[in-house]
This record gives sequence, structure tokens and C-alpha cells, in this order.
Amino acid sequence: MTARDAVEDLRTRMGEAIIGQRDVIERLLIGLLANGNLLVEGLPGLAKTRAIKALAKNLECDFSRIQFTPDLLPSDVTGTEVYHQTSQGGTFRFEPGPIFANIVLADEINRAPPKVQAALLEAMEERQVTVAGKTHLMTPLFMVMATQNPIEQEGTYPLPEAQMDRFLMHVNISWPPVEDEVKVIRLVRGEEIAAVAAAGAEPGTPPRSLVEPIPQQTVFDARREIGAIHVAEAMERYMADLVQATRTPDDYSPDLKRWIETGASPRASLALDKCGRVHAWLQGRDYVDPEDVRAIAPDVLRHRLGLTYEAQGEGVPPDRVVAEIIARVALP
Repeated sequence: MTARDAVEDLRTRMGEAIIGQRDVIERLLIGLLANGNLLVEGLPGLAKTRAIKALAKNLECDFSRIQFTPDLLPSDVTGTEVYHQTSQGGTFRFEPGPIFANIVLADEINRAPPKVQAALLEAMEERQVTVAGKTHLMTPLFMVMATQNPIEQEGTYPLPEAQMDRFLMHVNISWPPVEDEVKVIRLVRGEEIAAVAAAGAEPGTPPRSLVEPIPQQTVFDARREIGAIHVAEAMERYMADLVQATRTPDDYSPDLKRWIETGASPRASLALDKCGRVHAWLQGRDYVDPEDVRAIAPDVLRHRLGLTYEAQGEGVPPDRVVAEIIARVALP
């Protein structure tokens, strides 16, 4: 089985557990293959946590979930030095925290204070954690998938711009269509019935279906193939032009000038390149075209734009700003 076949199998398995969120599944796979961190935002009950768990369940990996709360401490995330008494005397040993896993689910990240959010920065950007002056490296396969609830903002701590920029993409989850919601009802009902049947089975009875997880090596094989995807010089300039438009909006339209206060950093250009190549690879192509960049541009840019008070007062969402940028920047 080729790397692409294995990734498609992973996509299919996730689709069986997550109904009506095909775009979200694709974005999770893009984040995984692009070796980046994702911020997943949506209203309660839209399967944010379930989607991430479905990815971890079907992939050969260590999964860790951190429930962010206002009383969480940085050491609860990174781990800490613990004193151990031995026959030779006392010594301090590092006890790794839940951040030391392949896929880390940071659930409701905006409910923790800035000090705890900052504890993730080094792990997300440098792939290492420093505790008591010692540096501890993360595993080769490591990504943080954070969820955020856009409502119930009382008692929450909005993520600072510096940390938002560390996320490769900001993925929004919307309401599913009615037809898909009917399928969700049936799916959950079937899972509950299966759970009751399993609870009543004789001890030691193997599960009815045991599907082997996708090997972790598949991800590294896919990343090597993605690294060989061709990006033409014109496409590189197109990505840079899109990001540049966020910094000089008055060169493109009066609306963009009124809406954008601060533009995106160079990390946005790098993210467009990484995600564009993964998107092309998932489509079975060995080159990036403008549609790949346009498909992932909203997820890459929506959390990197600083909107003016005027835009916020008019209720202009970041996606509308990104759409205007895409419409104004000339195709290569």
C-alpha cells in the first residue's frame, strides 16, 4: 500500500466516525502531513474533540488530552522535576507531562491563563520543552491540536497574537446539514448499542472488529513525497503577493484599507507553501496550482489578520477579508 493509499484509508476511517465534516477531516490531515499545529474552533457539540480523537485512534501514535481550566499550571502541561529518594541519596528526575505525546489535544485552550498557554509555545515552535534548565526533545511525530469555543467568553483568556501565529491553520467548524444530522443520530445510537453489548460480553471476549491503525511510518513517507511536490516560481510569487496584500491593503482596495489594521507575518507565506503542497498531493498532483493555494488560504490567514475597530463594528468576518484579498490579487 502506497503512502497516498494509506492516507486515503485514514481519511475514510475518520469519515465513518465524523459525519458531514469532510472539510474538517481534510484540514486535520493537511495539518498532520504538513507537520504543523492546528486551532479548531466551533460551537459546542460540533465534534471538534471527536474529530481529533478519530484521527489519533486510527493512527499508530500516542495520544494525550489536556483539559484547559483556569487553575491549570504550566507544569501540569510540560511536566516537572520530582525528588526521588534512592539508596545512594536523593535525586531529581524529570517526570514528563501530557505534552509528551505524538498528538496532543489541548481542549478549550482559551480557558487557561496566558502563563499556561505560553507553556505550549516552545513545544509548538521548537519541538522541545525546557524545564529546570534542561531541554527535553519531543518525538519526531508531534502536533498540537487545540480547540476553542467561540461563545461563553466570560472567564476565558483570548490567545495572544504571538501564539495564534504559531498555529499553521485556524479551522472553523460549522453546523452540519439536516441530512447529515440524521446520520449522526444513527451513528451515535449504533455506538451506544455496541457499547452496551460489549459491556455485557464475557470477560476476555475479543471485540467484534479490530482494525489495525495506520502505521506512523506512513506519515513520514507521505511527507517525503510532499517535499518533492513542484512549486513554480510564479506560484511562490502568488503566495507572497497574497500575504503582502494583508500588509499593504491600500494598494488593492478601499475596503481592505478600512478593514485591515495589521497584516500577516512571514509564517503565513510558509504555511501557504506547506499546506498548498499537501493539498496538491492529496489531489494526486505533483505540482501546486492556484486552486490549492486558494483552497487553504482562509484557514491560513483568518487568524493572522488584525482587523480594525471599523471592521469589527461593521461585523466584517476575517473570511470576508480573505475572500476580498483573493479576488484582488492577480493570478499567476
